[in-house]
Amino acid sequence: MTIDVRPASVFEDVRTLLGPKSPGANVCWCLSYRVPSKLNNSLRGPARGEYVAGLCRSGRPPGVLAHDDGEPVGWAAVAPRSETSFARSRTIPHVDDLPVWSLWCVRVRPGHRGRGVSHALIAGAVGFARAGGAPAVEAYPLDNGDARVDLTMAYAGFRKNFERAGFTHAADTTSVLAGHPRILMRLDLR
Repeated sequence: MTIDVRPASVFEDVRTLLGPKSPGANVCWCLSYRVPSKLNNSLRGPARGEYVAGLCRSGRPPGVLAHDDGEPVGWAAVAPRSETSFARSRTIPHVDDLPVWSLWCVRVRPGHRGRGVSHALIAGAVGFARAGGAPAVEAYPLDNGDARVDLTMAYAGFRKNFERAGFTHAADTTSVLAGHPRILMRLDLR
């Protein structure tokens, strides 16, 4: 298995990871933290995918994709925090005024889990942020210890995976996901 992580500029590959089985479904498409709440709520059915397609064609794709021999197997959302709802969050604090990037979603397709794809995605997202001029990358993973987590809520990632990638605990948060606290972790790129 050879994992290749690259910017998410091919919409069909992003659709494979994030799109619904039914075109009219209102799945997340990883927009809930990316766009203002009013816009997120107004995008219904196919309009959600169309919005993401526009992001893929933009000068800065909405994240990175992991490929295994050309097949899309993983996704990570990463963007400047100032362009996300984390910029205005009441539950996830700002550590300082550094213009950090946020890494908030790591998703691996069933059948490809347990093979290091999430580790490759985190490294790829960090590289993408670095290339975009990020002085640091923040993540807001679950601090679940060894407790099991419902995989539908594991998108935030796990503390241990970010620690392996060199991130360190920067702050506690009041955010809770799937019954587990989320923490703010940071990797300084300066």
